[in-house]
Amino acid sequence: MDKNKSYTTGSVTSKDGTIIGYRQMGHGPGLILLHGGVNASQNLMKLGTLLRDEFTVYIPDRRGRGMSGPYGEDYSIRKEDEDLDAILKETGAHYVFGTADGALFALHAAISLPSIHKVAAYEPLVFCGQPGLDDFKATIEHFDQNMASGGVAKATVGLTKDSVKVFKIIPDFIAIPIVKLILWRNARNIKGDDVAYQDILPTMHNELQLVKNTEGTLPDYEKVSAEVLLLGGSKTPQFLKDSLTALNETIPYSNLVELKGLNHDSAQDYGKPKPIAQELRRFF
Repeated sequence: MDKNKSYTTGSVTSKDGTIIGYRQMGHGPGLILLHGGVNASQNLMKLGTLLRDEFTVYIPDRRGRGMSGPYGEDYSIRKEDEDLDAILKETGAHYVFGTADGALFALHAAISLPSIHKVAAYEPLVFCGQPGLDDFKATIEHFDQNMASGGVAKATVGLTKDSVKVFKIIPDFIAIPIVKLILWRNARNIKGDDVAYQDILPTMHNELQLVKNTEGTLPDYEKVSAEVLLLGGSKTPQFLKDSLTALNETIPYSNLVELKGLNHDSAQDYGKPKPIAQELRRFF
């Protein structure tokens, strides 16, 4: 291991031949951490570090970014299942944590992969007819339109305005140049195995299509035989809380815990991962 790194790296080959790279740290039972959409393995390093004394932690770059191969032409949620299966077989791990769409993929894989004994899912993105979905769907459409017409900078501005309404007062001709400068500085400062934000954001299109396709699939999660811990923050949007409640009522062996003061980004390095790590240590 490079003495300047706190982790080693490895890789597996998924069923379709795609390489999936991962970071590894710690010692103890194997625990796989799956990041969300506009993220990569670099964004779960604080959470991994908080867990490394008790677990061997594996943090993949999910396909489409970083150390892993491209999505491929026939990308689907089944591909995510296969990627996770390859890591499980290589590492011998039986525990999986995911956040956002990473939580969705962790739960979905547990339907068909008996090697997953326990799953912890932080605010999985599952559509189950709850109020508030129309706004989320509109955000997805705006993102695709902005990427097509103005690229990463315009799409970032659009996402910010859709998420934080106060930013709507800032005109695009001011906001977009500022974001372009931020993106340039971010890309310039990227080192090692990290991935620039401008290279991660385009992955949202593929993954949000899978999230949209979860509508009507809630009954599938009755087949999850693993023990499941569902986690959410008190400051998260109501439609995500409703999704957690619906999943808790559907999954046979599940428990739902709300963490005070946390929001949808809390598992990431730029959030508040410590309370989540505490729950994971208790659960796993």
